[in-house]
Amino acid sequence: MRYQSTRGDAPTLGFDDVLLTGLAPDGGLYLPDHWPQLDRDRLLGFAGRPYAEVAAEVMRPFMAGSAAVEAIDRLCREAYGRFARTGTCPLTQIDEGTWLLELFHGPTLAFKDVAMQLLGDLFDHVLAARGERITIVGATSGDTGSAAIEACRDRDNVDIVILHPKGRTSEVQRRQMTTVDAANVHNVAVEGTFDDCQALVKAMFADEDFRRDVGLAAVNSINFARILAQTVYYVTSAVALGAPDRPVSFAVPTGNFGNVFAGHAARKMGVPIEMLTVASNANDILTRFFETGRMETQGVVATHSPSMDIQVSSNFERLLYELMDGDGHAVAREMQQFKQTGAFALSQGQLGRARAGFDGFRLNDPGTLEEVARQYANTGLLIDPHSAIGLAAARARRPDPHVPTVALATAHPAKFPDAVAQATGQRPSLPDRLADLYDRPEHYTTLPNELARVETHVRAVSRRAGGDTAASRVGC
Repeated sequence: MRYQSTRGDAPTLGFDDVLLTGLAPDGGLYLPDHWPQLDRDRLLGFAGRPYAEVAAEVMRPFMAGSAAVEAIDRLCREAYGRFARTGTCPLTQIDEGTWLLELFHGPTLAFKDVAMQLLGDLFDHVLAARGERITIVGATSGDTGSAAIEACRDRDNVDIVILHPKGRTSEVQRRQMTTVDAANVHNVAVEGTFDDCQALVKAMFADEDFRRDVGLAAVNSINFARILAQTVYYVTSAVALGAPDRPVSFAVPTGNFGNVFAGHAARKMGVPIEMLTVASNANDILTRFFETGRMETQGVVATHSPSMDIQVSSNFERLLYELMDGDGHAVAREMQQFKQTGAFALSQGQLGRARAGFDGFRLNDPGTLEEVARQYANTGLLIDPHSAIGLAAARARRPDPHVPTVALATAHPAKFPDAVAQATGQRPSLPDRLADLYDRPEHYTTLPNELARVETHVRAVSRRAGGDTAASRVGC
């Protein structure tokens, strides 16, 4: 298995190099050169099996040649053994045709744990085999950071620096990152938006000297290994609802397009997914694209669903590569135009191909609170604002009454207690293991939205670059 860049000017790599590299040197995102197929017999064979076993089988063909391929069964057992539910990602029925896929039973109560717990173990295994050390730098709108930190804390060969937009995450999200007391964990509050944080990370990857000096690696969904791990819960939930003998649709709350692209990847592998509804909040760049064919940024609006407060959806480039028939240079031109002008547009033919498998939906803050209240009144379930947007999309966009629709529940309601309490009058409690979260001391550094300042800080804490891991262990 080889992996190629969406922009066409980077060498093809094997799985381990893609895992450790993240972003291609030409600025593109890696994709496999073919999609291994899950035929009817294999899908039927997944029914009733433990989640970790299915995960190992789905991922193994993508890891051919990896130092970790022989250990993938054990790594999956260990990663998913850390989840609070035996089924890892259980389904809950909401009504006759709608199901909620609970992805929040991992250590940090968000769907990012499903990929990140495994990614941390993969990093450890591959780095130990190579005798190398890396510095992970990631941007988060709330959930990626805490999941990445929990997966990478206390590891000997990894330093991790997470950038979050100052004042633009929930308090629970922030504290899950900044209260982790581990010498290799470093948090930076950037004076800007998530898109600013993401742009800083991309700029660091484009700085070849810096990238080499610190051994830069990525945990954001630009890393294909994360997308791959997320395809598994599309496979397991579709099989549980009747695949391959009947199709399933999914409604996915998303800002960066990574989670929903994982569903598309599962579809390309042979899972009968009829429709993927992209569920947006007021930051609706993706929904507007599926309506018009034009991708155009607007100002980021703060909402009750902050993990989706994004206007630059990095993973859309992977779908763009497919819509442009694998022409990396054409993708590079469009992405350069997008960087310079904040907009690009596809042809009607390309838009039609996209619409054949994707739909868009948006919900504002009042509608989100109304959905949280509706679900509590109708089912007794407390759901977080992001999951509420997914459920509203499932109800509004259900393409066929005979096709079950799965809404992805991407976070535990206790991560967003203020919004849930405002909608329902009920304040969700954190699980016992996080009960003292508000009492733990925080550690983070506040920096301006300036590449040079951030790079200097990363060098200072990177052991690969000769830095001091205690450099940012100050209380804030």
